[in-house]
Amino acid sequence: MFISLDGVDGSGKSTQHRLLCDWLREQRLDVVACRDPGTTAAGDALRELILRKAEISISPRTEMLLYMASRAELVDEVIRPAIEEGKTVVSDRYLLANVVYQGHALGLDVEELWQIGKVATDGVLPDLTLVLDLPTDKAAKRMARALDRVEQRGSAFQQRVREGFLRESCADRNHIAVVDASASIDKVQGAIRAIVQKIPGLFEKVKGR
Repeated sequence: MFISLDGVDGSGKSTQHRLLCDWLREQRLDVVACRDPGTTAAGDALRELILRKAEISISPRTEMLLYMASRAELVDEVIRPAIEEGKTVVSDRYLLANVVYQGHALGLDVEELWQIGKVATDGVLPDLTLVLDLPTDKAAKRMARALDRVEQRGSAFQQRVREGFLRESCADRNHIAVVDASASIDKVQGAIRAIVQKIPGLFEKVKGR
């Protein structure tokens, strides 16, 4: 089983990712947590380049390909082996982020990004993607820290990101669920768990259930 979490910067995605993984482990599932980009040695190096090396100019197309390369390694090293072993993979971001950030927000062709993504992932896509939705002004107030390269692109960019996530969720309601991230951490996590509990077969292999 493969679940991913995504959403605008400042939506609380990484916190909800951690809480979801903890809860799934409490349900006695064998959980593999990962983040995209990152988790692998190549992914961590590419993450540093993309997000932290602001002095290096990167075009939208180059940025997209760097994300895709990191994801390809993540699939080969972590995600596919875990799925084949019957484990539950929960990723902090995945291909949808590429489609939204470089497609909807930076102007690359969305359909082409989906096609490139399917090559990069070798067709390994989430059974469910949870999109944490939050108005961009509220999301910005939550980011009381140094911003990375992408987070520094301003409110208009972040609004295009939010709209992109909502458009993609409308286009694929079978695999993408939107969660209102404006509530408290506990309430958002409760909403996430309610959705995850409905995934067919997720808990079937857990002994005693």
